[in-house]
Amino acid sequence: MNLRLSLVARHLTRPRSTLSHSSAAFARRFPITAMASAHPADERGSRTIHTAACLIIGDEVLGGKTKDTNSNHMAKWCFDLGINLKRIEVIADEESEIIEAVRRMSDRYDFVVTSGGIGPTHDDITYSSIAKAFGLPLVLHQEAYALMKKLSKPHPGQPDFSWDVDSPARRAKLRMIEVPTDVNRDLSKQFIFPCEELWVPIAVVNGNVHILPGVPRLFERLLDGLKPHIADRLVDTEGNATARVLISTPLPESEVAPYLTELAAVVEPKGVKVGSYPRWGKKNNTVTLVGKDKEFIESISAEVASRVRGNIVKVEGEDDEPEEPEQN
Repeated sequence: MNLRLSLVARHLTRPRSTLSHSSAAFARRFPITAMASAHPADERGSRTIHTAACLIIGDEVLGGKTKDTNSNHMAKWCFDLGINLKRIEVIADEESEIIEAVRRMSDRYDFVVTSGGIGPTHDDITYSSIAKAFGLPLVLHQEAYALMKKLSKPHPGQPDFSWDVDSPARRAKLRMIEVPTDVNRDLSKQFIFPCEELWVPIAVVNGNVHILPGVPRLFERLLDGLKPHIADRLVDTEGNATARVLISTPLPESEVAPYLTELAAVVEPKGVKVGSYPRWGKKNNTVTLVGKDKEFIESISAEVASRVRGNIVKVEGEDDEPEEPEQN
């Protein structure tokens, strides 16, 4: 081996942990039938979480009116918990699109999160579309209704609003808590209130589809609040975070490509992925090592950094040189 990967190769002789299997290997060992309806929601909602998907719903995102940050937060959240985020999709506020996407994602992935489309206006159709996807009725959630009345602050634009009087405004508010509900299942398994100060519930449909609002501050708080609710379903509840090492290199991608190609083939059996990312307009590019085996990744990092004539950094760009001011 002419690229001095012997150190890496020696580490590959170590036995692999039984907790580091991939979701693909798990699926081969415990095959799952293709139809989502073949699995009761309770069983689906109790599985170990290996894989995840995120569905961003909103015409405003596709139209460029709103910048999506929720998928980025979801990606970081999954990374920190050791969950393999396999897919992120952005779709329109169209019933057929939502139905197709949630059915497919619920069937293929252990943990699914949707973002957006659960407000009071006519184009907020996420609840009704997901209800249709799984043949469920929309039911007013009484606990959420009580919390909504208790925690909602009066709006200056609605001085005459009353919770006791039927009105278009009241009906619009209630749309936000008319949620897909399986009346034959335990409600506590279908609705989660991660934040005591928020009336917004996380509806859990078909056992693994978690419906969240699209407003970033609400999405982030509710998603973060889910952590203790899924802790016992993670692959490894102690020290589960995926390890990632960043290496800053002054070499162009074409120069390091041959070495990284061979490195990737050698470390793949250990579940380690090698990445290479150009940083346009910057002096240095980035090489990454990502995987579950933190000890192994750290043991090869110095050699990899040496081979690409780079340095290990904590944050991408921390070793960038200050840009010279333009001359007048």
